[in-house]
Amino acid sequence: MNWITNYVRPKINSMLGRRDIPDNLWIKDPESGEMVFHKDLEENQYVVPSSGHHMKISAKERLRFFFDGGQYETLENPKAVTDPLRFRDEKRYLDRLRDARAKTGMDDAVLNGVGQVEGVPLVATVQDFSFIGGSLGIAAGEAIIKGLETALERRLPLVLFAASGGARMQEGIFSLMQLPRTTVAVDRLKEAGLPYIVVLTNPTTGGVTASYAMLGDVHIAEPGALIGFAGPRVIEQTIREKLPEGFQRSEYLMAHGMVDMVVSRLELRDKISRLLRLMLKMPAPGEAALAA
Repeated sequence: MNWITNYVRPKINSMLGRRDIPDNLWIKDPESGEMVFHKDLEENQYVVPSSGHHMKISAKERLRFFFDGGQYETLENPKAVTDPLRFRDEKRYLDRLRDARAKTGMDDAVLNGVGQVEGVPLVATVQDFSFIGGSLGIAAGEAIIKGLETALERRLPLVLFAASGGARMQEGIFSLMQLPRTTVAVDRLKEAGLPYIVVLTNPTTGGVTASYAMLGDVHIAEPGALIGFAGPRVIEQTIREKLPEGFQRSEYLMAHGMVDMVVSRLELRDKISRLLRLMLKMPAPGEAALAA
């Protein structure tokens, strides 16, 4: 009888304290290659502290960071036709939608919230790039129009955070029809004298830049965001010329008059609240307290 085998059975795994460790505790900065602890990154609104690189952010987190105390009313998106063309490529479009909904917890690529930013009430409409590239289809178009109509009904300004690869190819002409539809809704908001501010995030491309994303009263871009219609590689192949350094990035577009300002995500709340107070002729917070 082997007494070591039968009576002393060491459990090596328990001795070493082996545990399942999540693989996303550390996130790599795409610019510097630095590894950043995920909690530090989240506390800094997914802006890398050392380089200032702006990571992509979900729509729900965007609204939580944007509104006072993370508190806001979520607007229910209108019901829309799901698969008008019964499209299929490598997999069925319905399957892609199901996977995207499971991944993001959203019905589609757009989320609307109503709340306050430093005391200024507003509607915020956010596109989530992780939902099929933030692409614009029927449901996303309906959600954007819902946000604009809610702002019009409640007499509130609207701030839109654009993040998209463009129109959703699986919906064909139905997707392209969302461009004029959202444009009309933006025009109605402007005719009512209500401010419309657009924040261009990385990336904002395709048909989205050909419609509502470039119709704001003020255009703000996050640092380093890719903004344009066609991508730089397509443009280079078309014109057969090398593009300038930083072409279609926020800083380049501001220098050439395409956007009004480049603002860090960490400063957006303050900048937007100040702009809206000026546009709505609202007193500054300190002035309101003195008047009372």
